[in-house]
Amino acid sequence: MPDPESTRGGPRPQRERVVLSHRAGARPVRTRIELEEQTRVGEVLVAGLMRTQLGLALRLALLVIISVGVLPLAFWLVPGLAAATVGGVQLAWLLLGAAIYPLLAGVGWVYVRQAERNEQQFSELVED
Repeated sequence: MPDPESTRGGPRPQRERVVLSHRAGARPVRTRIELEEQTRVGEVLVAGLMRTQLGLALRLALLVIISVGVLPLAFWLVPGLAAATVGGVQLAWLLLGAAIYPLLAGVGWVYVRQAERNEQQFSELVED
């Protein structure tokens, strides 16, 4: 039976572990210092956090605009819906005058939770 090394074209080369810091000319990223000294890397990190927070705010604002904007459209398209009453109060007034506030409070709560999560992830990235 032939030698396994001879059938593969000779002995295998020694494996080498490649580490990013061993690259020629590479400089280590010190994220906390990069932020404090306001270097280009720090600016990119902060811009990424700001982009994430802006995206979250825009998505939730769009949710509120759509959910609140659909109500007048529904009342216009279905006139009987606007004339309906609940407990002697028109449904339109109940939805637009009272039901909006729990929706806004819920969206605000979700925003705060998600924004804090984004900031926590950013802090963990900086600390690593």
